[in-house]
Amino acid sequence: MIKKIENLFSLKDKVVVVTGATGVLGEAFLQGLNAAEATLVVIGRNEEVAKLRAQEVIDAGGKAIYIIADVLDEQALTTAKTRIIETFGKIDALVNAAGGNVAEAVIQPGSDIFNLNISALKQVFDLNLFGTIIPTQIFGQEIAKNGGSIVNISSVSATQAITRVLGYSMAKSAVDSYTKWMAVELANRYQDKIRINGIVPGFFITNQNRALLINEDGSLTARGNAIISKTPFKRFGAPEELIGALVYLLSDASKFVNGENITVDGGFCSFSGV
Repeated sequence: MIKKIENLFSLKDKVVVVTGATGVLGEAFLQGLNAAEATLVVIGRNEEVAKLRAQEVIDAGGKAIYIIADVLDEQALTTAKTRIIETFGKIDALVNAAGGNVAEAVIQPGSDIFNLNISALKQVFDLNLFGTIIPTQIFGQEIAKNGGSIVNISSVSATQAITRVLGYSMAKSAVDSYTKWMAVELANRYQDKIRINGIVPGFFITNQNRALLINEDGSLTARGNAIISKTPFKRFGAPEELIGALVYLLSDASKFVNGENITVDGGFCSFSGV
């Protein structure tokens, strides 16, 4: 018998860890997961924001704790895992939302393409790729015990050449590869007990890309206009528009989905520009 649709997508009593939860997309993820009745673990580096985000969930009638940790710090994440198990007794799901770009890695027009800032590129690669792998290693051990789901965050820049963001594009391409590889290896070892998939956001305004896309007066930059012109919906995405894909991938509604990416981009990747 098929469950009621609302039950199929419910995350009631599921303990979900969200890294990068202090970011713009992380905030939307928390709100959506709370609406699906998940118990939330807010992980980020900004204690003031993390504490506020957890309190907002609680004030809305949900359950949440916050933990300050860097996704590249294995010891900090291991300590976080211990606290989560002590508090909730289990971990059912992980959202690897930590990531983004750094200003020094953005390649400016007219710059010497043979004199790239290799150190900055490596920093972006570490944050996005290993900032996904390390939490999966640590929290995935617990998820595998009872079964559950992991969701990674990719980007439209992983499959198309988008100027300026070389490091970010390469890292997200690697995340896609890791998602597929890990999905197969998990299935070989745990069958359908634990799944890993990804979401591919199009262009959403975040703190990290705002200056590239929007001028101080609120108008679009040339780059912002170029993106809108190639997006059939002719607008940027709103963070809450990622919630449906996220809840789907974490819930029983996607129990037979593994190693896949769901693209949420207003048609950007489908449009040739002509």
